[in-house]
Parts: sequence; C-alpha cells; structure tokens
Amino acid sequence: MAELMPVVFFGHGNPMNALAQNAYTEAWSAIGKEMPRPKAILSISAHWYIPEIAVTAMQSPPTIHDFGGFPRDLYQVSYPAPGSTAFASRVETLLAPASVRQDQEWGLDHGTWSVLCHVFPQADIPIVQLSINRDQPASFHYELGKLLSPLREEGVLIIGSGNLVHNLRTYIWGEELAQPYDWAVRFEKQARELMNAGDFTKLINYESMGSDAMQSIPTPDHYLPLLYILALRRENEPISFPVEGVDGGSISMLAVSIG
Repeated sequence: MAELMPVVFFGHGNPMNALAQNAYTEAWSAIGKEMPRPKAILSISAHWYIPEIAVTAMQSPPTIHDFGGFPRDLYQVSYPAPGSTAFASRVETLLAPASVRQDQEWGLDHGTWSVLCHVFPQADIPIVQLSINRDQPASFHYELGKLLSPLREEGVLIIGSGNLVHNLRTYIWGEELAQPYDWAVRFEKQARELMNAGDFTKLINYESMGSDAMQSIPTPDHYLPLLYILALRRENEPISFPVEGVDGGSISMLAVSIG
C-alpha cells in the first residue's frame, strides 16, 4: 500500500511572516523537515476566493503579491516553484462532475507562498492552487474536499491556508503581544475539541455555533480551507496542532495536521 501523505491546514496570518523568523515560521519549517517529501502540492488558499472552481494550470506560476501597504522587501519575494498542467488535469478529473476551469493567469498567492517559503524553502516541488468557489456553502466545500482523497496515496501534499479565527476589524495593530479576545479563545477551544472528537458537523455548520463563531468568522474565506483538510481525514487518523497562537488578538495561527 502506498504511503499516505499527511494533510495540513496552516494559519498563515500576516504576509510579513514570509520574511520573519519567529515561533510560527520556525514551526512551519519543522513541519517541512518532518514529513515525507511530496511529489507535488495542492494548495487551497483563502486568497483565491472567486465565483467558480479553478486550478492553476501553467508550468511556471507567478508569485502574486496580492496585498497593499507593506514594506518594499515583501513585494520582492519570489517563490519560483514549478507548476504542473498534468497535475492540474488530475485534480480536474477527481472533482468531476463539478466544473473546473484550468486557469492561466492566477499563480501562487501569499496564502501559499508566505507559508511554503518556510516549509519548503527550495521552491522545487510542483504546486497547483485550487480556488474556493465563494458562491457555494460550507457543506459543498467539505464534500468537494473528500474527492481529493486519492491524491494522498499519490505522494501529494494537500494544504489549506487561511485562519480558524480571522477578524481584521478587531485586529490590534502595532501590539506584538496583544492579548487574544475572549471570544477568539473560546471559539478556538471549542473547534479544537470538536476536531479531536472527530465531530466535524458543527464545524461545517459553523453559522449555527453562536456569537463566538460569528465574531471569529465574519467572512468564510479564511475558514473554508480548513474544511477541505478535515474532509480528508481517514477513520481514526490522529489530529495534531503543531502551531498555536493568536496574533493581534483576533487572528488564530493554529495549524491542524492530520496523519
């Protein structure tokens, strides 16, 4: 039987983490060193949130600096990992009968490269990004994630990149050691308990989880990548949290590793 690749959800936080050396980036680096080397990577990033399903289908995906107001050094970061049209087609086949567009324009956004530049700094593993269809409910994304399961037996690392708690309206700028909001702590604790119990139903139906969830997930873009990763868990597979912390009071940096 082929070795089963792990799947990982990364809380990516501030894109400046691409240039930083801190507890988060050191933990990301350790994750890359400890896992088997992937043949390819499929990334589901919060920052490709469009009204359709698409995959990057070019041999040399560009590094996209999809943000504003940051230091010049960040805009000069390049993560020149190759793409793979064959792998893009494989993803399209697995997701049938859903309609998947092969995209020639997007590339790798900071949800992908700001993390992977620490996990795999050599940028020598082929990467394909999968968009998040913003017109579909959370349950759709969870079920779509299940269809990607065969990739785990094909040497593919599947990652989700977003944040379990992501509320920029309440973010405390300029305070490196800002205390997390009580609602952020409570929701993360509840989510972790549900994940450890293998009870994903409430997490899929997060909109019914009360005010803590609504403050933690004011928009679904950063949360939905987690559901793809949870959907890929096999029976009795261990779940761990190799990265922890809350940035600016309202951005959870939690990583979720399965396998």
